[in-house]
Amino acid sequence: MLQLAEKIDQMLSLAPYSQPPDEKEGGLLALLKEELEYACRRHAGYKNYLDHWPVHYQRAERIGELPFLPVGILKSNPPLSFVSPEEVKRTLTSSATTSQSPSRVVLDAATSRRMTKGTVIILRDFIGSARRPYLVVDTPSQTAGRSEMGARGAAIQGLQPFATETKYCLRSDEAGDLTLDVERLTEFADKYRDTDVLIYGFTYILWTHLVKPLLAHEICLNLKNVKILHSGGWKRLLDQAVEKDRFNEQLALVVGCSPNCIVDFYGMVESVGIIFPDCVHGNKHAPVYGDVIVRDPLTLESVAEGEHGIVQVCSVLPTSFPGNLLLTEDLAHVVSYDGCACGRRGVSFRFSGRVPKAEVRGCGNIENKRASAN
Repeated sequence: MLQLAEKIDQMLSLAPYSQPPDEKEGGLLALLKEELEYACRRHAGYKNYLDHWPVHYQRAERIGELPFLPVGILKSNPPLSFVSPEEVKRTLTSSATTSQSPSRVVLDAATSRRMTKGTVIILRDFIGSARRPYLVVDTPSQTAGRSEMGARGAAIQGLQPFATETKYCLRSDEAGDLTLDVERLTEFADKYRDTDVLIYGFTYILWTHLVKPLLAHEICLNLKNVKILHSGGWKRLLDQAVEKDRFNEQLALVVGCSPNCIVDFYGMVESVGIIFPDCVHGNKHAPVYGDVIVRDPLTLESVAEGEHGIVQVCSVLPTSFPGNLLLTEDLAHVVSYDGCACGRRGVSFRFSGRVPKAEVRGCGNIENKRASAN
């Protein structure tokens, strides 16, 4: 296992979007095969699943031939694990409404470290490496020392390496309703008006608990030197006819910055350590230590450029649970298999919705009273 860990670390040392597709495919394929072999030694049931795949993983000639799992399999409780209970450092849970079951993934120390490192490497490529005051549009309870942590807490914590200090600007009342602490927020804005700052919140929470209250009170924070990151899905906002352009316009208006300072990113706890921020052209990219395959819903073959399909995420980072090759419930279309104008190599894609009849996951944007598990 030590040798495998060293190989993963070597891949993490590469520039995240530097490899042409053929070179990237070869390195990822070899390492994923080693990880599948390791997983087979750790879990007899998983080995049985791989042994019955149409193409044995050791004979696969491309990543797309490797055996994948449907992401729903990670909803099992107790969670699927390749490590002993004593090795589990933290359990991450995806968001879910009260009628749905969340995914649960277990992290040992090595996977937890890689998760943090992988996220930081990606974000450095988009926002730089400088540390800055960090404003979280949420409550401190999301990261309050738990053995289980939800999607919101994991995202908040993933940005801590960029923070000189962290402030939260929401509070929760006895009923679990979130409200904006305007005094704390304006105090932060006044103190750091001329400083580079970082703001993060889940998409729906930013709109409901920051944008709408500030618009109602005609408040502008005048934070021009800001990077605003957000994640968590768009369904609840689209249901309110709030599309991305309007969201960016209104958020930029109340913060006092350019819409270009706002970065939307996609991530899922089932694929820890890999997130997909929008580049300046609105496309998402996979780093060298992971990949995205967009599959035809009927044939499960890879689609051509410009076509839509089901997203499969690939990652070499987890070794504590079967998160290397997961077929999600999300849809995307492939913009290009290489050559995005932003300069990042490899596939560029855009999410376009969810598989029909797939569970509507909360994506972390369910308020505390409805998502106490988070």
